[in-house]
Amino acid sequence: MTQSPAVRVPGRSGPVRLGERAARTLVAEFARINDPKAALLVGAAPESAVLAAAIDALLPGDTLTLVPTEQVSATALREHVTAQGCWVADRVRVVDSLTEAEPATVVVAGEPFVGTADETRSAVEELTKYLADGGVLTVATAVGRTAGAAAELERQGALHGVGADLVLRNSPPVRVYRLRFTPADAASAERLAPAYRPSSVPLTRDMHIDSNGVAAAGIALGLAALTRLARPKSKLWLLPALAAAPVAAFFRDPERDVPEDPSAVVAAADGEVLSVQRLHDERFGDGEFLRVAVFLSVLDVHVNRAPVAGKVVDYFVADGGFVNAMKPDAEHNVAAYTVLDTAHGTVVVAQRTGLIARRIVQRAPIGALLARGERFGLIRFGSRTDVYLPAEAAEPLVGPGDKVVGGSSVIARWR
Repeated sequence: MTQSPAVRVPGRSGPVRLGERAARTLVAEFARINDPKAALLVGAAPESAVLAAAIDALLPGDTLTLVPTEQVSATALREHVTAQGCWVADRVRVVDSLTEAEPATVVVAGEPFVGTADETRSAVEELTKYLADGGVLTVATAVGRTAGAAAELERQGALHGVGADLVLRNSPPVRVYRLRFTPADAASAERLAPAYRPSSVPLTRDMHIDSNGVAAAGIALGLAALTRLARPKSKLWLLPALAAAPVAAFFRDPERDVPEDPSAVVAAADGEVLSVQRLHDERFGDGEFLRVAVFLSVLDVHVNRAPVAGKVVDYFVADGGFVNAMKPDAEHNVAAYTVLDTAHGTVVVAQRTGLIARRIVQRAPIGALLARGERFGLIRFGSRTDVYLPAEAAEPLVGPGDKVVGGSSVIARWR
């Protein structure tokens, strides 16, 4: 039996437990691939939430290989898999040691890394041997439990990371890293579903609040509490207290039905179409681009979504001013550009600041694969989002004054 990549911190009592939310985050990369694929779960136990999440993510044609933890025998794990029924047993294989496993598209460490930097580096190097080309390794580490594992995974994330998520609803909180060590084909993004994002806090089945909204509302409520303590006879505390709800509502993150039509290009944000024009921009290449500019008022949803499926190949921020986003001069505002390589050519999403908006959040590092309609960032308060498409490959379907819904409205089609 192989040793699990999760190691115990000297002086600690037992490994860190992963709850349902953290487990779902760990297997999200496996769950979002729609084509038949293979996954390897290292450190599996019958009672593990990660194993349950991996089994739930299985689709017809998928295979899942399990390597048991040190504390569990392969026989006990096989009995647990068999008890799940024939459908699961036909797709899940249990091996006695990691050396018996075959390369997989997704490799998941079923237990969090809580050891030293050297132990973590050694475990990562061992697991990468079982990654297929373009595959992803997903690992977790406990926040605040050990500096060694956290520092090493932060380093690995800077070098090879294609995404990271902080899961606060776990005891203790954990950070999940997705690492890719060999390039992925941009065309494979077409076969992905939008990624699961634990940073959004669910309110209802169809409505979430982005973590930025939770933080902003918390700051407002904290300000109200401090004001009341400082001036108990004053009613000034009501101002930040009452502002907490609308501030949180600004960061609402609703679920959206993304069109299945592979030729559809969806809106990157909610709002009103300001302009549709053809232009040249040497920063993105020599060809002509079709640019669809959308203005987001303070009442619109400000979560940005990928208009097409593709691979992030570049990201940069251009300096500028803070002109009202509805004015033509707003194209010279501070902006963040996310450049995607797609099956149809280069596509760019520009997140532009406005008169009020001064903060851009972009969560898709270079090398990440984005599905069409997938959340990748947001802009705080009024702003503008532009989508650049290869002009000869795309036909616009919207015009100035049209209202669009991010991730759902079709703004253009590939010819």
